[in-house]
Amino acid sequence: FPFAVLCRGSIVGVCYGRNADDLPTPDKAVDLIQQHNIKYARIYDANIQVLKAFANTGIELMIGISNSDLLPFSQFQSNADTWLKNNILPYYPATKITYITVGAEVTEAPNNESALVVPAMHNILTSLKKLGLHKKIKVSTTHSLGVLSRSFPPSAGAFSSKHALFLKPLLEFLAENQSPFMIDIYPYYAYRDSPSNVSLDYALFQSSSEVIDPNTGLLYTNMFDAQIDALYFALMALNFRTIKVMVTETGWPSKGSPKETAATPDNAQIYNANLIRHVINDTGTPAKPGEDVDVYIFSLFNENRKPGLESERNWGLFYPDQTSVYNLDFSGRGAVVGMPTPNSNGTAGGFNGTTKTWCIASSNATQLDLQNAVDWACSTGNVDCSPIQPSQPCFQPDNLASHASYAFNAYYQQNGATDIACTFGGTGVRVDKDPSYDNCLYMTAGTNKTGASNITAMTSSSSKTSSSSQNLAGKWAYSLILATLLRLLC
Repeated sequence: FPFAVLCRGSIVGVCYGRNADDLPTPDKAVDLIQQHNIKYARIYDANIQVLKAFANTGIELMIGISNSDLLPFSQFQSNADTWLKNNILPYYPATKITYITVGAEVTEAPNNESALVVPAMHNILTSLKKLGLHKKIKVSTTHSLGVLSRSFPPSAGAFSSKHALFLKPLLEFLAENQSPFMIDIYPYYAYRDSPSNVSLDYALFQSSSEVIDPNTGLLYTNMFDAQIDALYFALMALNFRTIKVMVTETGWPSKGSPKETAATPDNAQIYNANLIRHVINDTGTPAKPGEDVDVYIFSLFNENRKPGLESERNWGLFYPDQTSVYNLDFSGRGAVVGMPTPNSNGTAGGFNGTTKTWCIASSNATQLDLQNAVDWACSTGNVDCSPIQPSQPCFQPDNLASHASYAFNAYYQQNGATDIACTFGGTGVRVDKDPSYDNCLYMTAGTNKTGASNITAMTSSSSKTSSSSQNLAGKWAYSLILATLLRLLC
């Protein structure tokens, strides 16, 4: 039995949202899901007609309690008892309900109901225990990546302190009941909001170069893994090492407003196809090799009543008439699509391979954000910041933007001059004009301050790994070997 659990592997499901006035009936929607051999689905409520449509299909279903309903569930146990009696018992087990999400992204909601979530979860769990269903139906709640105050580098992942009172009892609940931490992850937004700092290829699982985490030496080829590992490290920082991470929403829009140039059918197909292949192969992440990462793709249909930019109404895999927006193989057996041809410098996308680039402080960055970024670069980032100290070549002009530019560029060049190495929380920007001045020489990808090869500089930096980091690396290697053996046996 335990071995069977280990061999389950990662799953890919679909989010069935219904914020539209032109969608097919639930019966037709479920037929469509079955036609594409999708075995897992998420809905955002407990609509009776939808629950009936999933009956006897074998599809494992995640249902939801809306934020607006949290108050009564948190106040009285009887409300939870009644809800389960009316919304679970009449349809279970014919409708294979496996998860109940109590609220969704509450910390991002206009009315912050986060204080209501954990009490409501406890009441729902108590109701499930009364029915003997608590081991078959797990209880959790979903979050946006905004629950983190820091996500780069991944090893520095940290939860926002403003959510501490909400998160501590929540994480204790999840750990005690072996429920997953549910996160909605969208690399699309990271690229859309900061295209000068985030490579499209990196967001689409297409990067031919790697981003190194300076604290762990772990290498990242895509933003999805980096964001998940940031969450894992945030959990580990609070000593919650056993909580599983589940991605309850991710995807890519196929159409957007004129400024949303990356929202195209091709990019949506590339992202979702590569995502499925990545997940189904049980690759895990650099920090959690071989770890199952269950994923739900948003969304089944385009939803014409969603507010916001044009992209908000175009996340669907299918049009309301049930025709495909683009082809997608849910089996994960197809080849990874859209791999780019590397430029002459071994990178893909962004500036062309023959152009030298530098990283400097953004003129739009606040002083506080710049200071935090400089402090990180000169400490955790392993940048030699002695040239910006008093009486040194790059001290003048004595202002934060100038000092930050030098530190940012040093880190950028030491870490492969990749797009992601110039993010610094949005305070860095890449340029193709050498910012060197007077006797202050800015590094390039080919040389360090003394003109020596950067390969030497990066190697010596890697050799500074502490014994604790080496122990971590050993554990990751062990996990990878174990995961590989399990895949072979399964």
